[in-house]
Amino acid sequence: MRVLLIEDDRVLGEAVRDHVAADGHAVDWSGTLEQAREHLRVVTYQLMLLDLHLPDGKGLEFLKVFRRDGHRTPVIILTARDQLSDRIEGLNSGADDYLVKPFDLGELSARLAAVARRYVGNPNPLTRLGPVEVDTAHRRVLVGGKEIQLTAREWTVLEQFLGRPGVTVSKGRIEDALYAFGAEVESNTVEVYVSRLRRKLGRDVIATVRGLGYRLVAR
Repeated sequence: MRVLLIEDDRVLGEAVRDHVAADGHAVDWSGTLEQAREHLRVVTYQLMLLDLHLPDGKGLEFLKVFRRDGHRTPVIILTARDQLSDRIEGLNSGADDYLVKPFDLGELSARLAAVARRYVGNPNPLTRLGPVEVDTAHRRVLVGGKEIQLTAREWTVLEQFLGRPGVTVSKGRIEDALYAFGAEVESNTVEVYVSRLRRKLGRDVIATVRGLGYRLVAR
């Protein structure tokens, strides 16, 4: 996924960015709301992590406007405010989940994955594709009952297809999920990872749609 992190605390921001990136996601980190708006003008994100107290404004007001403008990107609030009334206000303002600082980074990963599954309309973490069984909650893949190891970036590419079974996913969308701002995009990256997934899962699992992209084949 391409994730937008809006957090002004440098230590926490670096920890969250590095952890989410290690999970295989592309992360753009904004320290202010204005910088976040600039990112949103040019990139489509699959998830947003939002602090409530930023140097140039309040995260809740930003979220309310974001939802009022019709944006459906899932949002997880990250904040030190732990009162029940604060959580209710955050959820009522359009947040999909709420994490109170300090939080465990493993829990952040689990919540991020759960929100992403709900967003694509499939809360079930288990997907079966013929002999291939994918458990996104625990990041496990079985092929014919044998566990197959995927790298973080291979998972990122596979998740682009799992969220849109049978739908053609463009090369550009996959690149957006793999790369953050400032990262050098290699011309054949997507082809390389699709080829690796085919070797591990089976050549017929991912079909090439010439000139458009790739799609997951349900068998």
